[in-house]
Amino acid sequence: MDDVDSARDRNGTGKRPRLEDVAARVGLSTASVSLVLRGVSGPSERTRQRVLKAAADLGYQVDRTASLLASRRTRLLGVMVDVHRPFHAELVEHLHTAAEAVGYDLVLSTQTRTRDEHTAVETLLAFRSEAMILLGPTVPADTLAALDRKSPVIAVGRRIADAALDVVRTADDDGVGQIVDHLVGLGHRAIAYVDGGKGVIATDRRRGYRTAMRRHDLDAHIRVLHGDHTEAAGERAARKLLDGDALPTAVVTYNDQSAIGVLAALARAGVAVPGQVSVAGYDDDTLSRLSCFNLTTVSQNAEEQARHAVAAAVERLDHGRTEPREVVLPPHLVIRGTTAEPA
Repeated sequence: MDDVDSARDRNGTGKRPRLEDVAARVGLSTASVSLVLRGVSGPSERTRQRVLKAAADLGYQVDRTASLLASRRTRLLGVMVDVHRPFHAELVEHLHTAAEAVGYDLVLSTQTRTRDEHTAVETLLAFRSEAMILLGPTVPADTLAALDRKSPVIAVGRRIADAALDVVRTADDDGVGQIVDHLVGLGHRAIAYVDGGKGVIATDRRRGYRTAMRRHDLDAHIRVLHGDHTEAAGERAARKLLDGDALPTAVVTYNDQSAIGVLAALARAGVAVPGQVSVAGYDDDTLSRLSCFNLTTVSQNAEEQARHAVAAAVERLDHGRTEPREVVLPPHLVIRGTTAEPA
């Protein structure tokens, strides 16, 4: 019995097994199964083993001729992600769900301390991503526009003035404003802000803090401390506050990671939160929800951002849309245990 006859016998249908049969056996999309069988990175090791076992059980063999005919479409969406940002990991999870629902799959390319955006994007192009979803890109807008002429680009999380490409984001300035409004409503006046460094996202959040403080006639209390998106930056900022003459009654930070750094430094110094100092972050990432932090923060609607990003890519690829589009989602305050009335 030759291999084809053997495969037909194992399939039990008298027909050569197809990619769809393997996908049905493991309950995945054909796009996901195809990624595994082509050896493309992305699927988890558990998924890879399930697919390979199902293919072996069914006797499935890749139809090289069909693969060549279909090679003009990969149905892959490339995603650039910063491995140091928990919020990006949450976005990727929702992006996978949204992509598989419309017959696409993802290729991930990471930013690290030694791997910049340019390298990450070049990897996505090398894997023939049909469109690219870039999480929090920091390169200049004209660079993104030039890249969009090669392959559709959807920038997630960042405002781009006069955008010549698709953008999905939340209103960052409004989100920070909601935190300040909440703290002022509790009775706080001395509210400090730990900055996020350079970049459009950091600029918008910093502006949101300043604007809200001025709206409440608290110009004299505006204080912006140098920072970035890391826990270490939050710790450094908190130590500077602790070394000053008087602590503010509340601290707002660029993101949840920075807020966690502030919480750690205050705890080591014996400063009660929220008894002596209230602390709020931004992103509502998975760490902020842990009971040990229980952090007041701002949600960026990760699931909605992912859904809109994938929808934008599909509109460009499958429906011929050429005009750029910006989707701005409203952020919303999530009040937990790190904010209270000042003592």
